[in-house]
Amino acid sequence: MAETPARLTAKPSWLLNQVAVYAHRLASDSFSEVGARGYHYRILAALDEFGVASQADLGRRCNMDRSDVVAAINELAEQGFVERTPDPDDRRRNMVTLTKKGDRQLRRMDRALDKVQEDLLGPLSAEDRQTLTWLLTQLLEHHQRT
Repeated sequence: MAETPARLTAKPSWLLNQVAVYAHRLASDSFSEVGARGYHYRILAALDEFGVASQADLGRRCNMDRSDVVAAINELAEQGFVERTPDPDDRRRNMVTLTKKGDRQLRRMDRALDKVQEDLLGPLSAEDRQTLTWLLTQLLEHHQRT
């Protein structure tokens, strides 16, 4: 950062953006090693935590555009990680379920992402990591309310 203008390095927004670029690259590379993408992780994690969901609910929970949800679910279904069935209450809506194979893939992705966290946050102590996570959560929650 010695060659970067001080007026940039003094701005948290610039620093957050630079770290986000690095974090995204690490996560993408790690997910590709297990044949996955970040959108896959979001969907599988939501299904694991909240259970069967409509595609629209997954989009809202995962903060994904509808077309990205459909594309990701298509990819996950082709690999047998999720099953898509018509909603018995509304045949126009699909319900998505995590399969056992999908649960195994989610665990592989969890391990890959844990390694990313170690790489990304390596210079920070455990206490600093908790503080950073808390601060970022506060910022995100604030901006999601507005």
